[in-house]
Amino acid sequence: MATNFRIFVHRNSENMHLKLIGDFDGTSAHELLNVLKRYCNRTSRVFIHTSCLGDIHPFGRDVFHDNLDVLKGQSITLVFTGENASQLTPEEPTFSDLSVDHIEHNKSVQEK
Repeated sequence: MATNFRIFVHRNSENMHLKLIGDFDGTSAHELLNVLKRYCNRTSRVFIHTSCLGDIHPFGRDVFHDNLDVLKGQSITLVFTGENASQLTPEEPTFSDLSVDHIEHNKSVQEK
């Protein structure tokens, strides 16, 4: 695992927020999938905040996308936010119960 990778989990009302910090590799992808699997049955929408990610390794991204089926059977919406959102957002959901979206924030908006 990228030694600097962390996931901070915060829940408010019906949403869960996951703040990803550090470098994202294959092991980090599995850690994220495990957190999603553990908590997704208690929420309908998960915001995955990506602005604090450093290097996003293509292998890690592929591991994440290829294993999203661990959420099969859960009706869940994943919302990717931050300047790295487009790098982690799957192009198409891997099954019908999964909905994905992303909200990108550019640096000029964040600095104001």
